[in-house]
Amino acid sequence: MSKFLNEHKKIVKYRKPFNINIGVIIFIIIFIYLVFNVFSYITTTHISVYEVEQGTMAENNVYRGLVLRDETIVTSQYTGSLNYYVRESSRVGYGDLICSVDESGSVSQKINDVSTDASNLDAEGLLEIENDISDYENSYQSQTFYNTYSFKENIDSALNEALSLEALNGLADYTSAGGGSSFHTVTTDTPGILAYYTDGFENTTTDNFSKEQFDEAAYQRNNLKQNTSVTTGDALYKLISNEEWQIIVPIADTLANELQDDNTLKLKFIKDGKTAYATYVITEKGGEKYLILTLRNSLVRYAKDRFLEIELLLTEQTGLKIPNSAITEKEFYTIPVSYFMKGGDSDADGLLVSSTNKNGKTTTEFVSPTVYYTTDDYYYIDSENVTAGDILVKPDSNETYRVGSDTATLKGVYNVNKGYAVFKQIDILYQSKEYTIVKTGTSYGISLYDHIALDGAKINENDLLK
Repeated sequence: MSKFLNEHKKIVKYRKPFNINIGVIIFIIIFIYLVFNVFSYITTTHISVYEVEQGTMAENNVYRGLVLRDETIVTSQYTGSLNYYVRESSRVGYGDLICSVDESGSVSQKINDVSTDASNLDAEGLLEIENDISDYENSYQSQTFYNTYSFKENIDSALNEALSLEALNGLADYTSAGGGSSFHTVTTDTPGILAYYTDGFENTTTDNFSKEQFDEAAYQRNNLKQNTSVTTGDALYKLISNEEWQIIVPIADTLANELQDDNTLKLKFIKDGKTAYATYVITEKGGEKYLILTLRNSLVRYAKDRFLEIELLLTEQTGLKIPNSAITEKEFYTIPVSYFMKGGDSDADGLLVSSTNKNGKTTTEFVSPTVYYTTDDYYYIDSENVTAGDILVKPDSNETYRVGSDTATLKGVYNVNKGYAVFKQIDILYQSKEYTIVKTGTSYGISLYDHIALDGAKINENDLLK
């Protein structure tokens, strides 16, 4: 009995069955996947993409020149208070009212009092100012914000002169207003463009200018609009009666030599980005060379300027604009054109590649390599379908050519339109420090709106875009 009890006292430990937790396994897989992707993202070189656009570039030739015009100073015949009625740089015709001189000062004071009230502005004057504001708003560009100050000055002048003219028109009879014979209006006797400053350059011509006149630090300008009164003989305004004007630019011998075979060029005014064509001559004075540009338009825009910064557009090129960082080089095998033939399952050009097996039997295989560029004598291919040392057989001939005998390097970019890199040859027209203009419509090149690798050094043929 005791033996039976002892046998039943033996306890067998229950082993809990092993249960697989699917949730934990899925979590571990997701975690490993995330870690792998993060690691890949950190360690992989990422390719930025640039969209090819149309552009125009020109060689930088920026100079500051002295402006000369046919300028006539009109002086006052009276002494008294002064009022202006026409904006500077405006075109005026024969008999137009420019200003008035009031010897007694009574009429001038009435005009000044009335012109301080902007409610006196008539519909015509208001419309002119509204048009000026609208024109500026439509042409505004953030990179030329400095033009805002000129715009403010022009609006102030237009408003003051419009109000003064409206005030003058309100005084129907100068005598009854208290002016009598002491109030004098000044009108033009010739048409032209108005300027309200003097600077001593009015009699300077292309024959008598001097080197010292290009020293802007010594330049002094007398603003006539600041005068509230004049005496007999004082300057009232200047009249520019000739549309032809000149810009004189000191230049180096290298530019003088470059320009000696022509007499016309295109230039751009840095002040507002406008362009114009000018005829020119090169002259020498005091051992210095000067470029004298003659223009017959655009004068009204720069009537207030004695010095202008201009860019000579000597080598302007238009084409596809790409960043220099995208440009790279790739070496190619150059294969004579005569070794290419039509064959295979398509009409593509291909090559007959000769090979010998281990049994000594010679066979030929037709391959269609990608052609990256052509000349009259050679096709440029890479090593995707052939390798250095392969023997090519000339069609209908026993002549052969060894691949790698001749190579050449092409400049190009990597096109990534299809998600992987494809080298495209470029034909460079002009290059600056940051961008390049390349020729459009080339057989093996890029096209407008193509996507290319921004950094050509970080990508290779057939690399996937990441």
